[in-house]
Amino acid sequence: MSQSTDLCVGAAQSGGPRHQSHCGTASQCASQDPHSVIWRGPRKNGLIKQFLRDVDWGALDVLLVDTPPGTSDEHLSIVQLLKEAGLDGAVVVTTPQEVALLDVRKEIQFCRKVGVPILGVVENMAGFACPRCQTVTEIFPPTTGGAERMCADMNVPMLARIPLDPRIGQCCDEGVSFVTRHPESPAANALRELVDRIRLQINLDGEPVAAAAASGVER
Repeated sequence: MSQSTDLCVGAAQSGGPRHQSHCGTASQCASQDPHSVIWRGPRKNGLIKQFLRDVDWGALDVLLVDTPPGTSDEHLSIVQLLKEAGLDGAVVVTTPQEVALLDVRKEIQFCRKVGVPILGVVENMAGFACPRCQTVTEIFPPTTGGAERMCADMNVPMLARIPLDPRIGQCCDEGVSFVTRHPESPAANALRELVDRIRLQINLDGEPVAAAAASGVER
């Protein structure tokens, strides 16, 4: 962690004026060699504190923390550190298969036990969106009803179903906005609707993203 003071004082910035974002990752706070980071709980929790306390994020509309699957010590640390700042809630992501839903049910119970509001559930890989014809085909059939059935059973909101689109990975590799490059794709439409629903949940002002896209305004 000898380099962490220099590397963690500011988050990396990307995107133009309409897509400005800042990103802080564990790789910025570790050595630059290609080896994996192998840390025990206290070291990882110390890094989480450093991200939330020492990173100069600047003025933010939203701080999004992407956590690994599970209900580990890191999740507890994030909840405890952010509660005083005002935690709007958790967006739980799953895939249609029952093996994924088993873990997500535990995540939902975890949020309820520690008092974190659940903004809703997103079903990722909800079909395959063909880049040529835009047809969405199910490749992971929801044998137990998928996320929609789980949300109904557990009384949590269903936010969106995001289909697979190979162009998402390509845009991520190139560092460009998938929604801007392919605005008419089913995945882009689902992502815009997801953003608008989350903004309503956390009372974030601004023109709805889906409405702006429909009117031809780049977001």
